[in-house]
Amino acid sequence: MVFDPGPAAAALRQIRRDRVLVAPLPAGIAPATEAEGAAVQAALAGSVGAMPPVGFKIGATGKRMQVYLGVDTPIAGFMRAEDVHHGHAELRFADFIKPGVECEVAVRLARDLPPGPCSLAQATAAVGEFFAGVEIVENRYGDLKELGTPTLLADQMYHCAAVIGDGHSIDWRGLDIGALRGRISLDDGTADEGVTTDLLGHPLNGLAWLAGSAEVAAFGGLKAGQVVMLGSVTPPVWLTGPATVTVSFPPLPTVTVRLR
Repeated sequence: MVFDPGPAAAALRQIRRDRVLVAPLPAGIAPATEAEGAAVQAALAGSVGAMPPVGFKIGATGKRMQVYLGVDTPIAGFMRAEDVHHGHAELRFADFIKPGVECEVAVRLARDLPPGPCSLAQATAAVGEFFAGVEIVENRYGDLKELGTPTLLADQMYHCAAVIGDGHSIDWRGLDIGALRGRISLDDGTADEGVTTDLLGHPLNGLAWLAGSAEVAAFGGLKAGQVVMLGSVTPPVWLTGPATVTVSFPPLPTVTVRLR
């Protein structure tokens, strides 16, 4: 029987409307494979007016993140245009469910990358801008093993929003982007650091992986102008209340978000 992604997408959308945690979906509608999870995610994107999406986030590209999440491969999710902010954002803490923040680098594509195998050289050639970013994630899950990776994939892998930096003010091709040190800091003194080497050995390896993934195949490939969040060099910092968050990857422009 051919899998219908519509019922699972509708269930996930209703869960978000109800602002409750994502429980395992009923057996009759739950995706059972990566391809089915990607199909549900694409159906969800269509139901919220995000086709084509403004871009994608990639989760679990760093070893620390894979250990933290208990997975051994990246997982990607689409991003809506209204959820991507530039340079600085002022957002309401109460609008998020158990929010956290992540220390990321990201790119904007200058050319399409069709779905299928992609080398690091091909991925690099497709990049127009490279910048720092903050991803805002929501811990809207219980037991991840019980939930299952296909449903986690279908639900955009924790994604909620992103703030991206200025990619015009610096020549990223003159930088060693594979060894940039990033720092995330909060106004309460909380901080953590990591290096882009931890992102699959080189951050653009994540872009190459994404081009060949089931997630992107379900969306018909990557398009020029889309933003791709390449992953966090630190585990998420979970917030217990309003906070101002700064992410820096010198010499890239700094990115900030205030959850008030």
